[in-house]
Amino acid sequence: VLPSPDGPAPSVSITEIRQYLRAQEIPFHDGYSCLHTPSLFTGNREDQPLSANAPFTLFIDKTTGSFLCTATLAEGTWQDFQANVEMRLCGITPIPPASSEEMEEEMRQAREDARCIWERALPLCELLDEKETKEIKALFGISQVTNATLKRFSVRYLRTARSLVFPWFSPQDATLKGLKLVRVEKMGGTITYVEETIPRLDSYRNLFGLPLIGRRDTELVLTGWELDALALHQAAGVASVALPRGASCLPPTLLPYLEQFKRITLWLGEDLRSWEAAKLFARKLSLKRCSLVRPGNLQPRPLEALNQGLNVTKILRSALLASHKSIISFRQLREEVFGELVNTEQVSGVKWARFPELNKLLKGHRRGELTIFTGPTGSGKTTFISEYALDLCMQGVCTLWGSFEINNVRLAKIMLTQFARRRLEDQLELYDEWADRFEELPLYFMTFHGQQNIKTVIDTMQHAVYMYDITHVVVDNLQFMMGHEHLSVDR
Repeated sequence: VLPSPDGPAPSVSITEIRQYLRAQEIPFHDGYSCLHTPSLFTGNREDQPLSANAPFTLFIDKTTGSFLCTATLAEGTWQDFQANVEMRLCGITPIPPASSEEMEEEMRQAREDARCIWERALPLCELLDEKETKEIKALFGISQVTNATLKRFSVRYLRTARSLVFPWFSPQDATLKGLKLVRVEKMGGTITYVEETIPRLDSYRNLFGLPLIGRRDTELVLTGWELDALALHQAAGVASVALPRGASCLPPTLLPYLEQFKRITLWLGEDLRSWEAAKLFARKLSLKRCSLVRPGNLQPRPLEALNQGLNVTKILRSALLASHKSIISFRQLREEVFGELVNTEQVSGVKWARFPELNKLLKGHRRGELTIFTGPTGSGKTTFISEYALDLCMQGVCTLWGSFEINNVRLAKIMLTQFARRRLEDQLELYDEWADRFEELPLYFMTFHGQQNIKTVIDTMQHAVYMYDITHVVVDNLQFMMGHEHLSVDR
């Protein structure tokens, strides 16, 4: 749930951040997405100014002002940072902002669960039966991936869950912080990959492959899937990492770990949604250092390219620069236009699974479009739109709800019932199971209710787009947001 209107996080501009750091005599470098400073939380003496010779391990996000110290993992808001600077000036040791005891306990439990699973899982090369190993590799489409590559990335297999296990190691001390389990489900002729993370997805912030990257590496390929990172390393020998939630989100807390790279190539997948996501992420990472691999028949996702024997290095070299000039010729757009002609189905947007008739009318959900649903009170607008949004959300479309008419608890209850497709009040013993599954959806709620200041609402939306890569916003409904005095005016 995003900040409530009573106390939204005060926004801060990059100019204010720079002025504050200069006024407090804190040395800093200007990075791509963050400002780099020495850490307040490492072994500096309180009465001494921060030294420019100290390692610059604290990163301040240029968009939000929130910070992360990669040496101590202390993180917090811009206000937390200022409070710690003031404490230091008073001779008090700065303390990292603490998360709640409940959250700490949850993370401890998750780490313990991850450790137990990790100890039961085996490296693929240690499975006694070579036939079994071949079958597993064929099932996951990784027959071309060598045991040496799997070993380098510490990939294991958990027999009881028939899942590949990808570890999340801390970049500091290589301790195990979490896991991602991936299993294959076959439905008819289609194969789907089902993922589960420990801890839960919203606190799973792993850049898979990060501990294998050297301090001097300046080039990186960013992928949307762990198996793609393996394929890229094996086929092209490049430094590659995978995002924790694929092409759906690049959490800002990961940006500090990507600051050391002068060039980042985004190769997130083989469809147009991945291409759109790559363009969005490039803006966060700074356009001037990003290149994008455009999806196409001859440029599938990295694992597929390895399996087809394509020249992966050549595909990487053909990546397009993300920073288009303000004025361009058709020649520079030519490849993108061809991509849209080849992928006409995908260009029309994400299709609704539950509403085939709606697909005929709207083709699909596309970014940058506005759809207005009208109807008298009680005609079912909210009920329909909650199912309409849920359908997209279940397909990975990051969704933000602004429910100004009914409160979030009631809305969530409606959506959970639609998600479970059953009356949970009659089967309360199933509540936790469905609630856990519902919690994994990329769904966020604004906490506004009734009439609101438009600027506050828009600021909150913009914050959500940056933090959670929201691509679908629902406002329900406009009259309540604007206040009842506007009801009689058509405009």
